[in-house]
Amino acid sequence: MSGKSKGERRTGLLNGFAAYGMWGLVPLFWPLLKPAGAVEILAHRMVWSLVFVAVALLYVRRWAWAGELLRQPRRLALVAVAAAVITVNWGVYIWAVNSGHVVEASLGYFINPLVTIAMGVLLLKERLRPVQWAAVGTGFAAVIVLTVGYGQPPWISLTLAFSFATYGLVKKKVNLGGIESLAAETAIQFLPAVGYLLWLTSRGDSTFTTEGPGHGALLAATGVVTALPLVCFGAAAIRVPLSTLGLLQYLAPVFQFLLGVAYFHEAMPVERWAGFALVWGALCLLTFDAWRTARETRRRLAEVPRVEVAPSAPVDV
Repeated sequence: MSGKSKGERRTGLLNGFAAYGMWGLVPLFWPLLKPAGAVEILAHRMVWSLVFVAVALLYVRRWAWAGELLRQPRRLALVAVAAAVITVNWGVYIWAVNSGHVVEASLGYFINPLVTIAMGVLLLKERLRPVQWAAVGTGFAAVIVLTVGYGQPPWISLTLAFSFATYGLVKKKVNLGGIESLAAETAIQFLPAVGYLLWLTSRGDSTFTTEGPGHGALLAATGVVTALPLVCFGAAAIRVPLSTLGLLQYLAPVFQFLLGVAYFHEAMPVERWAGFALVWGALCLLTFDAWRTARETRRRLAEVPRVEVAPSAPVDV
């Protein structure tokens, strides 16, 4: 990431904040789509997301990347992998929220930064400082405590964490812009999604046209709700290190956790409070380490002596 300019890194951070802020509040949206089931909502996400990004691309007139991508089988395969893992992530998350598991879903996004940081270290050779390692260890201890508290492996949390961490890594390898990347992924998802919706309609089980125009409009709005944060995430993923994305990702689960407890009134026994307290402790360690490192960097830069350049002597010609 040393090759990225300061402006590029700032743009990446702003996009990251926007993406995770929107994801943190999205549990308020999915219950509005009932009585549609999770798979029907998922299919509409795929279809309407492509519509949204296609309109955006028409507006900005950026299509040259599509021909280049089609001529690069390796990158195209990576896009297909990204489409597959984000489909899993979307489907599990919708089901979790509409089935009363918002807190467990938030746990998945608390684990997710740890998985992302581990991928950054193991696969991209990013280096962590000792305090960061301590924070990661504390986070894993929190996962163990929370697993005991749930009485079973938190499969919702683990699926969300690993699918989204893999998605972030693949998008980093593809290195497409936010809108372009989402367009490529949803283009791959589009035909299966349309096929499923047509099959659902033929059975008389589709809610898109039977629950009124307001319900249909909400299903169509899944394109906007899905595309906006993903576009921001795509823009962030190619501009900042995975370890930095790991820090930003705590924003979304904090909002989701608060919604699960205060708005949806999900149960929080003592074991879960203990586990979440450990997670928050890990976040405090990471935040303190980032603040201290930034402060030391500014101090070292301030101590660099200025080099006085003597005026050059005149040259006789």
